Amino acid sequence: MPAFLHTAPAVAETMERLLPGSVHLVDESLLVDARSSGPDAVAGRVAARLAQLQEQTDGPVVVSCSTIGDVAERTPGVIRIDRPMARRAAELGGRVGVVVALESTIEPTTRLLREEGVGDMVVRLAEGAWGSGDYLERIAETARSLTPEADVIVLAQASMAGAAGLLDFPVLTSPEIAAEFLTR
Repeated sequence: MPAFLHTAPAVAETMERLLPGSVHLVDESLLVDARSSGPDAVAGRVAARLAQLQEQTDGPVVVSCSTIGDVAERTPGVIRIDRPMARRAAELGGRVGVVVALESTIEPTTRLLREEGVGDMVVRLAEGAWGSGDYLERIAETARSLTPEADVIVLAQASMAGAAGLLDFPVLTSPEIAAEFLTR
């Protein structure tokens, strides 16, 4: 079974539902500190948490936070939850619309998409969504605003996956695509 490092408890719940019996470690402080000081400021703590998880599983270790995804992948054997989604977006081709809820996610997500072969993308911040009582609705509204500009829509953060159910068009979300990838 895989082991996950999360910065949001809701994502741990989602992944447990998709992959029952997985190991989950939640450390919200990693995202808080990465947002204020940058992902490199938490690199040592991320590596320590990942080492903990590697001791608890013989399966893959996955980081579910897009903001710290780059620093997490510096640890051998660790993958980002959003990498399989980025790969799928590249395979689909065309212009990719990217919805993010945190500014700290923009740079790591766009770099990941480019690494996977996405050349044409438009990124939109779901203003005020993070921490709001209507988080998923704001994500869905932002995704709808991108449809005229994009061939495929990516919900960049794993915490956004629930917004897919509010939309009447297909979107790519990392939890489901990562679960498929991990069970192959």
